[in-house]
Formats: sequence, structure tokens, C-alpha cells
Amino acid sequence: MVTLYQALMLILDVVWFVMIAHIIMSWLINFQVLNLRQPLIWQIWNGLNRLLEPIYAPVRRILPNTGGLDLAPLVVFIVIIIAQRALANNAGFFYGF
Repeated sequence: MVTLYQALMLILDVVWFVMIAHIIMSWLINFQVLNLRQPLIWQIWNGLNRLLEPIYAPVRRILPNTGGLDLAPLVVFIVIIIAQRALANNAGFFYGF
């Protein structure tokens, strides 16, 4: 059970860091520091979008339309934090206490 706990925490941490990279990259693209016409930048951006869109899409369907402001990453961040805290608070179950 310890392995399950560690695997779940690792998955949540990886998703967290991929989301941070996606958000920072979107800022750099919007402020024209990075250019999507460069093949490497486009591949990284496309890969991050493909990884995160299945996570963001259900949240976007629930949230109201806010125009140019995308609140899906914020909601997913909150869900990840809640999941990590819930796992940490119930770690005794995984460790057999």
C-alpha cells in the first residue's frame, strides 16, 4: 500500500510541474518572448497542450465562460492540492496504522 501512496503522490507532483511549465510557457508566448514559429517551441507547446487538455476540458465545460480568462488551471491546481492533502492526512491507511 505504501507503493500506491507514493505512486499517487508522484503522479500529482508530475502533473503539478507540467502545469507550471505550461502556464509559464503560455505567459512567455503571450508576451512574445517565445515564438511558436520555432519548431522546438511549437513541439513543446503542442505536447504540453496534448497532455493537459484532457484534464482541463471537463473543468472548462463546468466553469462559466469568462472570455479571455481561463480559470481551468486554477481549479485543477486547487483539486491537486486537495488530493495531496487528503492523501497526506490519510497516509496512515497506506502505511497500515
